[in-house]
Amino acid sequence: MNILNEIIENKRLEIETPGYFQALEDVLENIPHLGKNAPPCSEKVPTPGKIDFVAALKAAPIGLIAEVKRRSPSAGPIREPFDPAAIARAYEAAGAQAISCLMDAKYFGGGEAQWNEVRAATGLPMLYKEFVVDPRQIFHAEALGASAVLLIVAALTDDELRSFIQLVDASGMTPLVEVHTEEEMKRAVDAGAQCIGINNRNLKTFETKIETTLRLRELAPADCILISESGIRTADDIRTLQASGVSAVLVGESLLRQPDIGVAVKNLMI
Repeated sequence: MNILNEIIENKRLEIETPGYFQALEDVLENIPHLGKNAPPCSEKVPTPGKIDFVAALKAAPIGLIAEVKRRSPSAGPIREPFDPAAIARAYEAAGAQAISCLMDAKYFGGGEAQWNEVRAATGLPMLYKEFVVDPRQIFHAEALGASAVLLIVAALTDDELRSFIQLVDASGMTPLVEVHTEEEMKRAVDAGAQCIGINNRNLKTFETKIETTLRLRELAPADCILISESGIRTADDIRTLQASGVSAVLVGESLLRQPDIGVAVKNLMI
C-alpha cells in the first residue's frame, strides 16, 4: 500500500468521528445561499472571505501558492517553532498569490484550528488542501471561506471526480484537480478539470522531479490553468516551469525550511 492509499483509508474513518466537521454545525448560518436567511436566488451574495483563486494566480507572471504545512509523512517535522499565522503573513508580504493550508491532522499536523489562524492572518485566497472523499468536506471548505479545494484523482472514482468538480464549482470555489500520472491526467481532462495540478512526487518512492510536469503538461488542455506541485526548490526550477507554460507553482517545504521565509520567497520567485 502506498502512503496515499493509507491516508485515504484513514480519512474515510476520520470524517465519521463525531464532531469532526466543527464548522458544519453552523454551516446553514455561515453560507448565504443555504442559510435560513438566504436571499432569493437572484440576490445571492458571495461567501465572505472568498477570493477568486484563478484570478489571483493570473495576476503574476507565474503565480505562487505558498503552503502552510507542519509536517509530512516523508519529511517529518518541517519547521520549528511552527507559527501558522506568522508564516501566512510572511508569505503575503513577500508577494505570494495564494495560501495552501493542510487540513489533515494525523499525517500533516493540520486541521480546522490551523486553518482559522491562517485565515485570520491573511487576505489571500486559500486552498483547502485535504484528501477529499466525501461531499461534506466540500461544504466544510466553503464554510471556512476557502477559495479552492484540492481534488486528488488517485483518491476518487471517475463518477466522484466529476460530481465533486461540479459541486466545488457550484459552491463558487475552484476545484484544483491533482494528477500524478498520464492516466490520471486523462481522467482529469475527461472529468472536465480546468485547473490542474501536476504533483511531481512519485507516491511509491517519494522522489520528486519537475520533469513530471514537463511530461504531463503535453496532455493538458491548452486553455487550462496548470500548476506544478512538489520538488520546486530553485529560481531555475521556476524559470523552467514558466517557460513550459505553467501558470503557477505550489511550494511549501523548501520555503518553510529557510530561516527567513520572506527572503526565501523572493529568492525563489526571481
